[in-house]
Amino acid sequence: MSAAAVLPRRIEAKSLADSALSAAARLWFVAAVIGQWAFFYYLVRFYGPSTVTGHFEAWKRNTLLFKGYVAGDTTGNLMFGAHALLAAVIAFGGALQILPQIRRRAMRLHRWIGRVFLVTALGLSVSGLYMVWVRGSNASGVGSLSTSLNAVLIITFAALAWRAAVRHDAASHRRWALRLYLVANAQWFMRVGVFGWIILNGGPVGIGKNFDGPFVVFMDFACYLLPLAALELYLRAKDGWPPPARWAVAGVLLGLTGVMTVGIFGFSMFTWTRILAKL
Repeated sequence: MSAAAVLPRRIEAKSLADSALSAAARLWFVAAVIGQWAFFYYLVRFYGPSTVTGHFEAWKRNTLLFKGYVAGDTTGNLMFGAHALLAAVIAFGGALQILPQIRRRAMRLHRWIGRVFLVTALGLSVSGLYMVWVRGSNASGVGSLSTSLNAVLIITFAALAWRAAVRHDAASHRRWALRLYLVANAQWFMRVGVFGWIILNGGPVGIGKNFDGPFVVFMDFACYLLPLAALELYLRAKDGWPPPARWAVAGVLLGLTGVMTVGIFGFSMFTWTRILAKL
């Protein structure tokens, strides 16, 4: 077969692989936005009024919280409420920040959302460090270490995204902003991952009575390292991997989207029927 005949086939294969990869990424993003905005509603609805009014005891409705409301600990309760509401801002604003339509058509809005997101992410990391090292809000030392690493990554990625933006390096800024988006949403990924695991296994396999089982230990780190790994695969595939590799990455993204969707459903049903319905 002549080179003239082979070249169009290679271009077609590359185009199909690119389309599959882009479609898989878009599907993941749509599922994530739906789940995160449902999470946003839950956080604002559950923690907003109680934090503003100081009725922190309302948090006892969520039986899964470890050191949520602590009687007499006003500072810690305020810090916990602030942490939850900062997470709400991250869940809602992160998707807006990486939407290409906003970036292309409303750059000024994109920049202001980015500034708010960066400041919120930094506040989330600082309050998270306070929660685990001052208040002792993690049941295990492993959880405290994973939260600390998560905070370090948030701070690092925020600084690098900001530096790239100041230098007008749009390509580098986008990559660091995507990484920041993922690590800043680690606790959402944690909840979605745990509920997805429970549903797929038909029960709390590896969870442990005190939420310290082997799967929880795995998720302590996987809730941000696994999304980061998936992002790196996607970015490298887009950068020029051959069509078979792009198809493989698209398959990985579809698989992760499927598991994430199951987790989103499970977590949303739990919050709506077991917590919000009691308000």
